[in-house]
Amino acid sequence: MAYVKKRSVLPIYFVGLTWLVWAWILCLPLYRPVHYVMAALASFIAYHLGKMLFPDRGYQAQDAAQAAPRAEPQAAPRPEAKPKSTGNPEIDALLVERERAVSEMRRLNDSIEDPRISAQISRLEATTGKIIDAVVESPAKLPQIRKFMNYYLPTTLKLLNAYDRMDATGASGANIDGTKGKIEEMLDTICTAFSRQLDALYGEEALDISAEITVMEQMLAQEGLGGMTLGGS
Repeated sequence: MAYVKKRSVLPIYFVGLTWLVWAWILCLPLYRPVHYVMAALASFIAYHLGKMLFPDRGYQAQDAAQAAPRAEPQAAPRPEAKPKSTGNPEIDALLVERERAVSEMRRLNDSIEDPRISAQISRLEATTGKIIDAVVESPAKLPQIRKFMNYYLPTTLKLLNAYDRMDATGASGANIDGTKGKIEEMLDTICTAFSRQLDALYGEEALDISAEITVMEQMLAQEGLGGMTLGGS
């Protein structure tokens, strides 16, 4: 806190008034040095009289740094987490799309209060992640999910967004209720379709494993090892 003294200007006005009264009102002479000395003395008396009547005033003033409100430090915006590059542009784009789709599903899940719809969205989110993870692990499977990524997934998000918007109105009517009902019925089919898409990605692997099992069973039979237990009995 700094002490600031504010000087009164009224004593100076008293000096000016003194000269005005001396020369114009009283018509006192001002053509000899002694006359000016007497006028100056009268001005000096008037000035100090003004100081007594209207003294200087002081007050405590805040420093500029203290007076200005202290700005709270703002947290630096957190950069969006981006998947690390795999070296395959198509797989990198797939990972970005997975993050976008999963994030949107979570937002919709938080927004939609219906427990049945919420459970279906959770199921779709989990299945979508597994589908894309399977392709990331085996990029050769990418052609199998092109229609899933280009149509089924974005259309599903579009339907869920429409449901969310209509549900948020809190209104009831033929159009709103009818559309919401159709989406609710369609979600069962969509959940089944997503699960079948995931299962289809393991079709070739299942055939290969089945073939391996058949060959192994035949070899065990030829060697007379078929049906033996680990204990050798």
